Amino acid sequence: MRARLSLSHPWRWPALLAACAVLAAGAPVSGVLAQARPAPSTFGQVVGNAVLCVDHIDNKAFYAYLLTAFGPAYKHEGGAYWFRTEATLWGAPITDVIVSDDTSALVFMGVVADSTPEKLEPAIRSASGLRFNKLDNSAFPVRGSVPGSKIVYFRSKAKVYCAKYKPLPPARTR
Repeated sequence: MRARLSLSHPWRWPALLAACAVLAAGAPVSGVLAQARPAPSTFGQVVGNAVLCVDHIDNKAFYAYLLTAFGPAYKHEGGAYWFRTEATLWGAPITDVIVSDDTSALVFMGVVADSTPEKLEPAIRSASGLRFNKLDNSAFPVRGSVPGSKIVYFRSKAKVYCAKYKPLPPARTR
């Protein structure tokens, strides 16, 4: 049985015209889908440990986790998928979560915190015990931990990330 499109109902015309106007104006459809969602209860353990390089990073598994938790990524650039969040890590609001795609030689996971690196570093240390050292003497120094995570400036915010080289695929035997 086929469904028949009938535009004879007067209430359908305004909705159809509004949809055409939105598409004609070039409004990004992904923007409608990229509303921030509350974080699941496992967010701190899963994402927090990954960005501190305390846990293994599997970008495909993390992408699936973020897709389930927050819906589709709102952008895909710089070799990463970007997800909007309403989450908190180490007492700081997290605005974005970043996970690598497969175009880079690195796998990485990161978060953008609505805080500065100077304020975020002591909060991470008190929550996890992980110490960060300044790796340079610039005006905006990169801070690094022994496991390999970094805290850097991202505009006026802080970005915490862990990046590792992709493991080699298992050797094929003949």
